[in-house]
Amino acid sequence: MKIESYGLTDVGKKRSRNEDSFLVSPELNLYVVADGMGGHSGGEYASRLAVATMEEVIQSMNLDPDATVISGVNSEGTEYGDRLKHAIDVAGQKIYDQALYEPELKGMGTTITAMVIDEGGKAFVANVGDSRVYLVRSNNIEQITDDHSLVSEQMRAGLIRESDAKKHKLKNIITRSVGYQEEVEIDLHKIDYKTGDVFVLCSDGLTNMVDDTKILEIASGNDPEQACRTLIDQANQNGGDDNVTVVICKVL
Repeated sequence: MKIESYGLTDVGKKRSRNEDSFLVSPELNLYVVADGMGGHSGGEYASRLAVATMEEVIQSMNLDPDATVISGVNSEGTEYGDRLKHAIDVAGQKIYDQALYEPELKGMGTTITAMVIDEGGKAFVANVGDSRVYLVRSNNIEQITDDHSLVSEQMRAGLIRESDAKKHKLKNIITRSVGYQEEVEIDLHKIDYKTGDVFVLCSDGLTNMVDDTKILEIASGNDPEQACRTLIDQANQNGGDDNVTVVICKVL
């Protein structure tokens, strides 16, 4: 199994600060996108702390497979999905605690979408918020994650149509975030991957500006680096309303 990967972030056309962060770590087979929120520098701080903490936790679990990390979770015999969830939990606690010490950061939090690709044909995806993971395969695109947003939940409940969701005035209100409160529910997905598959991790700065068919076209027709650059260019050409971050992993 060989993975070709690349990540890129851009402030966009309307924002003065980039509150997105990402991680591309081939050594850990770990890929993360985080979209921060909060007053002043809170969002930027939260997303960076989340990404750094996840990298540190996953690395420590890999280096010390016999170490019991928390009750019921240790590295030896534990699936990568459980490790991802634990790393997000630790990140959330750190963000929450930091906001208690620094009142100006109160209310900060971040979305997280994270993926570990193992050697045995499995990809594990964990997410909180509305940053997404797509699987591009055989000229099709599938959204692996569910958006934890008010509009998406209304859409899944049949209260609004999918065609109205992107233009909805409440589309940016998320219902879950990491660090805003002490604990949060984390979604976990396990995917069987195969040669030729392309995974796209991204913040909503991409998905609010570029539709899925265009993401499919660009992600399937370019190498990961060029795809990241082209997708961000497309988001900015379409308005660049938000920070935009893309991480792409291709299975060779």
